[in-house]
Amino acid sequence: MSPRIISTAAELRAATIELLTSGGRSLGLVPTMGALHEGHAALARAAREENDVVVATIFVNPLQFGDPNDLDRYPRTLEADAELLGDCGVDLIFAPSPEEMYPGGQPLVRLSAGLLGERFEGEFRPGHFDGMLTVVAKLLHLAWPAADVRYRAYFGQKDAQQLALIRRMARDLNFAAEIRAVPTVRSAEGLALSSRNRFLSTAESEAALVLSRALRLLAERASRCEPLDLDSAVALVESQPLVKLEYFEVVDPETLEPLAFNCRDTPFTGDGLALIAARVGSVRLIDNQPLAADPVGVQS
Repeated sequence: MSPRIISTAAELRAATIELLTSGGRSLGLVPTMGALHEGHAALARAAREENDVVVATIFVNPLQFGDPNDLDRYPRTLEADAELLGDCGVDLIFAPSPEEMYPGGQPLVRLSAGLLGERFEGEFRPGHFDGMLTVVAKLLHLAWPAADVRYRAYFGQKDAQQLALIRRMARDLNFAAEIRAVPTVRSAEGLALSSRNRFLSTAESEAALVLSRALRLLAERASRCEPLDLDSAVALVESQPLVKLEYFEVVDPETLEPLAFNCRDTPFTGDGLALIAARVGSVRLIDNQPLAADPVGVQS
């Protein structure tokens, strides 16, 4: 069954109330910018499994683009997106216009990601996370069902810094929604799925696999409580001539503070998160890998 597509906040509120009054006790929200792939489908399926009503949003948020040309180039594929979401059991698609989301132009008041949003992706994309948090906050408010309905919002682990910021926003500002993380979906070869992958040539797609190989190397070392030897993982990435590394760091999963003491020549303990970003040809890719030591699995 095809999901109903609506474009105004008033329609969204009326439609969710209608669906919930027929017996629904939970609502799952899946915010996206469209150009959907299997990674987005995983979010929608997770929401479908856990909720009575599922709403997906498709909105190319201008606040997240520093370059107007990037905004213009972002793919708009609403018909294909609706088909994919329908196959995943989504009930409603909220696809507003910029004028509906930001009446009167760009908002004068918006959220700030603070220091947490200035490093890593924030360094390369100034203002991006402020725009992301502003639109996510608006979408969480617009889709909020009712006080007696369980409310969950779904985001991909692939955008790890974004996920950390949304979780912190929800906690700091007492949002009603439970933030749910869905693991990164990868191609059979290991490349993290992204809307940007369509712009890679065949040679570039092969070269990009070095990112996931380097992350997997760290995960294997971490699980064995070995020194991560981050320098050798960096060297592996830099050995690929089509890849230009921008950053590669291991951080605390919640604070995103670097775990420098735990990354090179000391045995890895606890938990961490490896973050990587690189340009492959003209395409900028990000990826990450949760790290966890497994002392039980280490044989003496």
